Amino acid sequence: MYGGDEVSAIVIDLGSHTCKAGYAGEDAPKAVFPSVVGSMDQIGAVDDLKSEKDSDSISEPRNDGRQTESDKEKSRRKLYVGSQALGYRRDYMEVVSPIKDGIVVDWDIVDNIWDHAFRERLLIDPKEHPMLLAEPSSNSAQQRERTAEIMFEKYKVPALFLAKNAVLTSFASGRATSLVVDSGGGSTTVAAVHDGYVLQKAVATSPVGGEFLTECMMKCLENRGIVLRPRYSFKKKEGRPGEFQTVELDFPNTTESYKLYSQRVIASDIKECVCRVPDTPYDESSYANIPMTPYELPDGQTIEIGADRFKIPDILFNPSIVQTIPGMERFAEYAPSIRGLPQMVFESINKCDVDIRRELFSSILLAGGTASMQQLKERLEKDLIEVAPQAARVKVLASGNATERRFSVWIGGSILASLGSFQQMWFSKMEYEEHGVSYVQRKCP
Repeated sequence: MYGGDEVSAIVIDLGSHTCKAGYAGEDAPKAVFPSVVGSMDQIGAVDDLKSEKDSDSISEPRNDGRQTESDKEKSRRKLYVGSQALGYRRDYMEVVSPIKDGIVVDWDIVDNIWDHAFRERLLIDPKEHPMLLAEPSSNSAQQRERTAEIMFEKYKVPALFLAKNAVLTSFASGRATSLVVDSGGGSTTVAAVHDGYVLQKAVATSPVGGEFLTECMMKCLENRGIVLRPRYSFKKKEGRPGEFQTVELDFPNTTESYKLYSQRVIASDIKECVCRVPDTPYDESSYANIPMTPYELPDGQTIEIGADRFKIPDILFNPSIVQTIPGMERFAEYAPSIRGLPQMVFESINKCDVDIRRELFSSILLAGGTASMQQLKERLEKDLIEVAPQAARVKVLASGNATERRFSVWIGGSILASLGSFQQMWFSKMEYEEHGVSYVQRKCP
């Protein structure tokens, strides 16, 4: 129906941390940018012309004539989308995320993110391309219908398909049946996929994701008195050739959320550079005199990170460690109820049919940015062998390439949308006009 080489489909994976978009059939997404946006109320915010020139995408919410009270509120705010626009510090700019616990809470922002992806990054007209969107395995019916409605009504796309994250990861590794462990920015989800369908009863989620670990890293550094100075808060001045002095800059109108966002970017980089999963469960005494690893902060000071680089990743396996990190008390009460990765995998497999359990044990796939952490695959396999039944052959599979692990959902979508046999699966604009938006539930199982 939409096959042929002239027009390729567009694949979009909007995660809680990053949005990935690109053409089907390619091996990596063309556009990768943060899912958070800068938001500024028009009242009281004076924009200088310089900031207009520097930002790479400023989107004004467009109106279609029907203006409600909330629309009036929204049209008063200006949204800055994309890493370049976010990297530029502005007075009174708040950093907001449209996704909470994997569910979209602000459609206006999502709309602007899609718009940025199409018009600023991929430079396409959405009217001309079918769209394949990745969605969380536990997405609700209202969310799916709202997505379809915006895509057909606002962007006038010719066809649409919504595919579950876990299914796409499974396809990316060339399997129809597998257990997908997707650890992203906002959460970790374990889902069983059988013959290309997610088994809903066996989906397990946990709030421990990359952002949670980044927060733990920030608290650990704070306890040691290390201050992460955001890049905008200083400039370097050359005194003698080759010697730089740091000059503090003061911006009293920077919002707390922007300051936190800028510090998180640094903390997240520290986590990615130095952290690795310990081979055995973490305990204070055995890691007390571990050699330190140096890391240079943007302002030039070098910090040393010791046991924390093993302790923080181990939270994925044993969430109750959070209670030992000062400053993370608000999680302390429900930390015992959060399950670690091995328990989630084991519970998820046990909720499936007896006939497919063996197959699931032997094809556990790792996906998501947090899953690219060093030693995660080896440790998960080791822990699972201890709890799995004797007959099961436990095999944890992860692409050796970190980029592939990080973008596995997108890559699966890229493979799926470019298959000839997939072309009759699209939910077309004609069907949408004929059957209405609820038909999406039938077309995209």
